[in-house]
Amino acid sequence: MTDAFSAAAEPTRRRILQLLATGPRTVSDVAGEFAVTRSAISQHLLVLADAGVVDAEKVGRQRIYRVLPSGLQKLQTEIDRFWTDELDLLVADGRQLRRRR
Repeated sequence: MTDAFSAAAEPTRRRILQLLATGPRTVSDVAGEFAVTRSAISQHLLVLADAGVVDAEKVGRQRIYRVLPSGLQKLQTEIDRFWTDELDLLVADGRQLRRRR
């Protein structure tokens, strides 16, 4: 299973999440917003689904994708944890530089 942070790190997948945040869409609808193939968009959607950030409902021959609020919360938690750790390291580096002067 792909983690949400890794899945959302890729620019195309971030843009897909932005599109789906406005409402559910079919693969064709999403693909129409990109200069890549429908197949490529399907692969990106599968990665996001594997990470638990989006879900698909099969309606006839189409799949309708939507953002999962629980997946976005998991992604936000991972971003917050990463950001906090990075800021802590930056503060520690700043303190070391001040002591050296």
